[in-house]
Amino acid sequence: MLLKASMFPSITSLVSKDISEAEHLHGQLTEFIPNLEEASILCVTALQQGGKIVLFGNGGSAADAQHIAAEFVGRFEAERAPLPAIALTTNTSVLTAIGNDYDFSTVFERQVKALVTNNDVAIGISTSGNSENVIKGILMANILGAKTIGLSGQEGILKTSVNLSLAVPSSHTPRIQEVHILLGHILTHAVETILMERNMMTADQVLTAAIDS
Repeated sequence: MLLKASMFPSITSLVSKDISEAEHLHGQLTEFIPNLEEASILCVTALQQGGKIVLFGNGGSAADAQHIAAEFVGRFEAERAPLPAIALTTNTSVLTAIGNDYDFSTVFERQVKALVTNNDVAIGISTSGNSENVIKGILMANILGAKTIGLSGQEGILKTSVNLSLAVPSSHTPRIQEVHILLGHILTHAVETILMERNMMTADQVLTAAIDS
């Protein structure tokens, strides 16, 4: 039997509800402008000092970490040099070795300790804001002197554990994740644009900008 949407009356209500919820949440995103601007400056400063951007999370947040890292290393919208970024979720040997020999809660903490310096930015992603391994990774990055950014929902301790919080005002995981990748895209776009504009500045403009800052 050929299935049709009309055979499932609840589908229309469900789809409409999800779209309305997303529209309402996206309508609040102008509140992120100051923190997104600050986050882009943190990343640009790190990159110009020879640092890198390190990202990590679990499940869908692991996918977001990898996606955002790819935007930096590849490109977003502009033709430009690759930017150093790494997701700590891609080396299965590292993840399984640490999880097996120590504990899964340390899979990011140990990698951060090995790879992150005080010139870097560490971005932890957790929809709940309470993922233990993400929190431990961020706390280690703080100890090492890296700048830390947290992408979370409205709950959890991640937002108070980082230098800069991008906490989505929702407790609904799908909506939070949808906003996280939007924030990642905006951040990448902003960093890319700032770096390209600085590269096009004259020596006098660069000196003036440095003095003004």
